[in-house]
Amino acid sequence: MSANSAEPTTELEIVLVKAGRTKIRYPAELLHDDGTRFTVRAPWAGAGVRDFGFVRFEPGDVFTEYYWRDRWYSVKEVRAGDGTLKGWYCDITRPAARTGAELVVEDLDLDLWRSADGTDVRRLDEDEFAASGLPRTDPEAATAAVAALDALERLARSGGFGELLS
Repeated sequence: MSANSAEPTTELEIVLVKAGRTKIRYPAELLHDDGTRFTVRAPWAGAGVRDFGFVRFEPGDVFTEYYWRDRWYSVKEVRAGDGTLKGWYCDITRPAARTGAELVVEDLDLDLWRSADGTDVRRLDEDEFAASGLPRTDPEAATAAVAALDALERLARSGGFGELLS
């Protein structure tokens, strides 16, 4: 069912691009598109279990994902198959672009995790970001990416993403 009853339910293909190559693509149900923000729902698209140590993504998990046309991040609410909230995984990306049935997002290597209870907020992959060369090849994008990570961390530490996602 659509988040806005006036919108038909639509399938989108989420295409995550990294360093000019498609990293992953997966189908998702479009719940809402208000012209600025997309909301989609998709099952865990990875192969098998991915254990990060602080969270496990596994078959049956459901991701409600929020993408923006004008922001340098996406936020993914992660729930277990039984509906239990695991937390939020945030990717730092260039603003999302929809072309037909594809939603294309360029991953910029930085990530943030916030546990369901808010006690675990962690910045991820800063080493990958530094190694990517983006700060040298596209300093404006690198600055926007770091600013986006800082903004998400502030939100995560001050109570979460409620206002951002409502």
